[in-house]
Amino acid sequence: MNSKIRELICLDTQPVAVIKTDAMPDGALQFKEGATSGCMIGMLTAASKGKTAVFTDCTTGCNGAKVGLGFAQMQPGPIVNFLSTGGPMPGEFYKKTPALALDFVQGMPEPQPKSCLVLKPLDQVTEEETPVTVVFLVNPDQLSGLCTLAHYDQPTQDTVVTRFGSGCAQSILFPMMDSEAGSKRCTIGITDPSARAHFDKNLLSFAIPYARFLEMEANAEGSFLTKETWAQVKKRM
Repeated sequence: MNSKIRELICLDTQPVAVIKTDAMPDGALQFKEGATSGCMIGMLTAASKGKTAVFTDCTTGCNGAKVGLGFAQMQPGPIVNFLSTGGPMPGEFYKKTPALALDFVQGMPEPQPKSCLVLKPLDQVTEEETPVTVVFLVNPDQLSGLCTLAHYDQPTQDTVVTRFGSGCAQSILFPMMDSEAGSKRCTIGITDPSARAHFDKNLLSFAIPYARFLEMEANAEGSFLTKETWAQVKKRM
């Protein structure tokens, strides 16, 4: 499908559809089975530029990505020290204490995975496919448009959130779990410093549960995105 929001925020790339499936797509980009490295952030970027990427438990070598893509639940262990002050290996100091890191680990959701997780351009999604979420990769002006549109028809102030986690958890796992819970909440992601080295310095992700995305698409034409204030912002895109 084509996105009216994409047109109105002047997005050069495609929104990325995230699809859980048991059917392996033909010709999709994927890491080799048994690989011990490979960051999914590059695959997310490739999907925004027209490619289809697929992940399975066997082709996701990064343990963090197994969690962030919904193939496994995060377990307490060395990760607690790694996220905080370190132990046998240096720590990232993302959490002040191991206790805070443990709280984070224990609060991570328990996913219900399919065999495959597919990332593909939204305009290549077929009628037989139903995405779980849609992820936009956007600059600050485009992010402002998406955040404002997310609040356009909502009475609450928690319609858009940021959450601590890996880049893949922020852009894929948390929004996917929100979608499956029926939440309208949108998530700003890839604020994870470890993921930033693999991502355009001018971009962040904005993930929307698919049902909410359809509502926002329906609202876009009559919203501020077609009015004069936004037209002034668009002049510099």
